[in-house]
Amino acid sequence: MLSASMLPADLSQYDLVHVTPLGDALTQLSVIQACRGRGAKQISAGTGLFIADRQASVVRDIMEQADYFFMNDLEARSVFGSLESVRTQPGKALFVTLGAQGACIIQGDTSTLIPAVSCRVLDPTGAGDTFCGGTLAYLLQKEHPIMAARHAATLAAEMITQVGPTALLSEDPPPEVPLDGRVQVNQRQVRVVAEMISTIPEASPFAFVSPELPPVGHAKALDYFFAATLQQFSFWSERDNRYDQPLVARIGGAALKGSVYLLAAFMRQVERDADFCSPERQANLSREELLEVFRADNGDDPMPALDLHLEQARQYGRDMLAMNLTPQAVLDKALASAEPLDTFLVTLDQIGGYKEDPLRKKSSLLALILNQRPETFLPLQADEQVAPVIDYHALRSCLRVGLIDVVDEELKDKLVNRQIVSPAEEWAVRYAAYRARQQVVVLSGKSEGAVDWFFFGARKRCPEMSEPECRLCQVDPVCAHRVELFQPVLRTSFY
Repeated sequence: MLSASMLPADLSQYDLVHVTPLGDALTQLSVIQACRGRGAKQISAGTGLFIADRQASVVRDIMEQADYFFMNDLEARSVFGSLESVRTQPGKALFVTLGAQGACIIQGDTSTLIPAVSCRVLDPTGAGDTFCGGTLAYLLQKEHPIMAARHAATLAAEMITQVGPTALLSEDPPPEVPLDGRVQVNQRQVRVVAEMISTIPEASPFAFVSPELPPVGHAKALDYFFAATLQQFSFWSERDNRYDQPLVARIGGAALKGSVYLLAAFMRQVERDADFCSPERQANLSREELLEVFRADNGDDPMPALDLHLEQARQYGRDMLAMNLTPQAVLDKALASAEPLDTFLVTLDQIGGYKEDPLRKKSSLLALILNQRPETFLPLQADEQVAPVIDYHALRSCLRVGLIDVVDEELKDKLVNRQIVSPAEEWAVRYAAYRARQQVVVLSGKSEGAVDWFFFGARKRCPEMSEPECRLCQVDPVCAHRVELFQPVLRTSFY
């Protein structure tokens, strides 16, 4: 008997409106359309198997109207034919629950599988609703869609260990996303390292001004930083299923390494073609063009993962165009908000090249750049703090300094021998490092910009291919000196 006429006249006061299946897809669609007409800021919806089987085309119409959508794997197969063919429009997110297999989060053409959280089930009723409600609650706290789903899966696992909604009604704080048991945060080492960093003057933010970067006040600086920062990943080659060596090549007469080489290559191209970093150009980039951008002085292509860089550039441009965005528009949206950083990050969560990483390494790095550049493109509120920027230099430092302990011998052997690891093994190390770095920032009293620059600088003192020079490192007195450990080796566009 529910109808759109029963809705409040003004829904603009709510952060999000969720519309259940209502027994009929056409009724659900009419309510969603009415919600939009009455000022709803964001809309979420779900479906049911009976509806998905009989009204699949209307369910697809509903998905086009909603910002977030929830279904299980059987419903997804009814609507799309198979899980492999599930897609969303740019800027939207779909959450497909897979029972004991976890859940799949689809953002445009990108899909991410998260595992279920193991628990002892007492009463499974409401697990799906808890996942849906929990995901929406964390999204409204500006979590990345994948991390929101991980939090919600953890909450749902706790809920089904008790009768009914008992766990949800508890006054205790909700459970944290659990660490993988193979890697732990070393709380004692976090405290002593944080205390040491708090006393180091060199642990201060970097202004992101260098010969490889746009001069201060450059007309295309914003486009450059958006397009170049999303390419900050995968500067290493492999051989025999192991890490081989980092990218080092000459460009403009200088031998440059990894990320610095890429930044110089992009800057060289901007000097030749001022609009190269625009979303339009990136969306339509050809392999030949990108090959020429990265070409070294000797004519070689030094990029170990050229096609992955091309895919990221195109996806970035296409998502920006589909949502009618430019770097300046993204920035303007953030600056018009009471929470500039959160708004900035949530917007990047919808854009290719940035949206794929649940820990937002490249998004957070871009935020630091735009905040710390002399132009101060992105001023932050006093209570806003950028999340840890976890790349492979940060991972190597966390392992060697002892901020995290690898307690699984098989995984430790892979790290020592620089073997390629599985995505689950990589996540075990990286998420523990992320949590450790969060604590270092809080306990040291330093900003993430300062802590990140200190650890990024450690790449020179504690490098990949030569012995560490511990005497040059300010944290040497408290370091665990686990110099045999190496960062997880896995080809990814995240870092």
